[in-house]
Amino acid sequence: MLDKMVGGLDFQSKALVLRAERQRAIASNIANVDTPGYVARDFNFRDAMGSALKGDMTTGSKTDSRHMDVPSPNLSGSGSSQLGYSVQSQPNLDNNTVDLDRERANFVDNAVRYEATLRFINGQAKTMLSAITGQ
Repeated sequence: MLDKMVGGLDFQSKALVLRAERQRAIASNIANVDTPGYVARDFNFRDAMGSALKGDMTTGSKTDSRHMDVPSPNLSGSGSSQLGYSVQSQPNLDNNTVDLDRERANFVDNAVRYEATLRFINGQAKTMLSAITGQ
């Protein structure tokens, strides 16, 4: 019974972790826009989410054995969710492949989707709490 209640939360929590990792990769690209020879990195969210649903996520580090396992994406290892290189749209003289306009657009899009996922999790938690308390 509990599996049915938290099944949606499990999906959304994996999506939230992947959105955070993608945001980190995009932020790194933006921070290195002026670094000569820097190659932009990104990953395909759809493939990463598919791998996460198949159980290809590692557990994060815990400070106490009583803590719950926190899923973290396996972006550095092998598999379809591996962090890849962005395709360069316009060549630069310093061999930097970061397209600042594209990275900004990706950053905003990912931030909006991250916020939507948070709102969805919050709504589900409120719904379960009201069902438990009988309101």
